[in-house]
Amino acid sequence: MNDSEKSTTTLKPALELRKQIEIPTALFDLDLIPADSDTDSSEKLLAACLSGEILEIDPATEQTRTLAQHKSYASGVHWSPRNNTVLSSGYDGCLLWTDLSKSHTYRNLKAHGFWSWQSALSPDQSQFASVTGQYLSGSYEYKPAPSNEPCVKVYDVESGSLLRSWEALPPVQAVTWSPDGKYLATGNLMGQIRIWDVAGNKLVSDWETGEFTGWGIIKGHYYTGGIYSLRFSQDGEALYLVGMGSTRDPAAGNGRQMWQKWDWRQGTKLLETSGKDSGQGLMEWMEFHPSGAWFVMVGRLQSGNWNVALFDSKTGELLHSLNTKNRVTRAQFSVDGTWLFLAGMVSQGGLKDGKFRDYGRLGIYEVTSSEENTDQS
Repeated sequence: MNDSEKSTTTLKPALELRKQIEIPTALFDLDLIPADSDTDSSEKLLAACLSGEILEIDPATEQTRTLAQHKSYASGVHWSPRNNTVLSSGYDGCLLWTDLSKSHTYRNLKAHGFWSWQSALSPDQSQFASVTGQYLSGSYEYKPAPSNEPCVKVYDVESGSLLRSWEALPPVQAVTWSPDGKYLATGNLMGQIRIWDVAGNKLVSDWETGEFTGWGIIKGHYYTGGIYSLRFSQDGEALYLVGMGSTRDPAAGNGRQMWQKWDWRQGTKLLETSGKDSGQGLMEWMEFHPSGAWFVMVGRLQSGNWNVALFDSKTGELLHSLNTKNRVTRAQFSVDGTWLFLAGMVSQGGLKDGKFRDYGRLGIYEVTSSEENTDQS
């Protein structure tokens, strides 16, 4: 072999399943409570559940503890080191403040008349954002009617007081903060993205992409899909959108598995999932690895090879993928990035001996490296 034919080896991230924990109810959201060497506590997880429960889960012992209870599905959960507080949101339209050490909910705030689709805690844990909105037909083209309440609200974590409220076309299904905490981004069913300067109380970016929205012409005639997850790049200059490409059959969920990267100040698309890499299904979440070099996207698979995939942040290259054989709703990395926790569910099935089976799933994956040989010629 001459110099022009030498083979090089590159390392790519990979995932290895180490443990699968079964939970009685489906999991909709996750957050991490880091290990504390001062108190000799191990790393734990918080989960928002279909049952309305907010659970603390110990990945090592598999023990769970109920911390709080929503009156409907719990949609979001966040840990704040400020007063060791757990903040949560739910389809009851309520935001809860719970003392983690005492499992005591000391504030129950009715934030919305409809569901809280998603919530987000600011990077400094001082502000708590929640988004809402019901899809009601408002035109001959079945586009959503305006909401009767602001669809985006921001609360002060310490006092619970409302700091900001903004209008957006409902339903607003995704929300995220910029890394510096200055901006709040939201995405809705119709592919509208709005970004606010929070301190300045002003809209700074507003654009639409129809690529995440589907108008059904088979079985059902209505809009479906939308943007389910948003993430700013670690430098704050780009915004990633996650969801599902348009579909002719809303019931099938057979749109293309998709993420897109945008210059949010210009409203210009920079990158997106390659068609050759993606199958069909609704992607529900993305999360950056602590290194920022790559990210994971997860969701439901309709057809194709994977429902969990790792992508290079700069190039968009598919680095690794797997099919977990279940719906995955959330992904959460450990602080050092060596572990990935995947929350989700399997089919509940029917009654057996008078009981439903445990259908929630928490997958614990080790982040490893795979070698790839490249021939250079």
